[in-house]
Amino acid sequence: MARTESLEHKIDPESLAALPRTSGVYIFKGEGTLPLYIGKSVDIRSRVMSHLRAPDEASMMAQTRRIDFIETAGEIGALLLESRMIKEQSPLFNQRLRRVRTLCSIRLAPTDQGVIPEVVDSKSVNLGATPDLYGLFSSTHAANAKLKELAQQHMLCLSVLGLEKTSKRGCFGLQIKTCLGACVGREDRQAHDARLFSALVDSQVEVWPFAGPVDLIEQSEDWIQRHRVNNWCYLGTQCSKTGGKSLWLDLTQQDFDLDSYKILVKPIMLKTVKVEAVDL
Repeated sequence: MARTESLEHKIDPESLAALPRTSGVYIFKGEGTLPLYIGKSVDIRSRVMSHLRAPDEASMMAQTRRIDFIETAGEIGALLLESRMIKEQSPLFNQRLRRVRTLCSIRLAPTDQGVIPEVVDSKSVNLGATPDLYGLFSSTHAANAKLKELAQQHMLCLSVLGLEKTSKRGCFGLQIKTCLGACVGREDRQAHDARLFSALVDSQVEVWPFAGPVDLIEQSEDWIQRHRVNNWCYLGTQCSKTGGKSLWLDLTQQDFDLDSYKILVKPIMLKTVKVEAVDL
């Protein structure tokens, strides 16, 4: 208890007292101009107080001098704002939601024998508009590591997957009985490829389901926020508290954003959030 009080004592008490029990983003500030940490919660006060009680965050809290916050009308707005602010400001203690400039995915390419997986990146394909892509990875190495993991789990042939050289005796996996023999014709290739597809299907990247940008609408009593999104990319928010003033980012920004995709794909595809098409 005394430890928590000593940590709190270093933080401006007025900034602690002002923390609301609402959705939004909170910002830990130190002596410098850049934030130490940016987080989000549906209950800002409760979440901040949990940081104060966490022994493994003592170093961060010892450097914190005040806590700012930005309220949002709902959880989606808080998630989108947190992701954007972390990318723009790179807080010292945030280890996730950093900007990934190039993403990779797996595509099944047809051949005369069957399909083979190939790794494509966001420079060569539009991740939000290209169908039949599987998984989102930070590098080609990470995508190939996932294929190797799936091969072991589903007894797929690394040679057929293009990840290992083979000989007339078959791949190494055949020798240690982790391959069913597609590399030497012992397993029907269609059966192998069906198992590959089954292993990948749960990670299929959803194609943007609208013709253009849409507004996701969140409301808290008479407060309305409209979050504009296109191709899984967050463009900005319009807030009724600002008199409807538009706070859109550059509408030409169309880059697929991994964090926005993770935040939005479930509520959009399950239709648990109110969506309105944008008439540009």
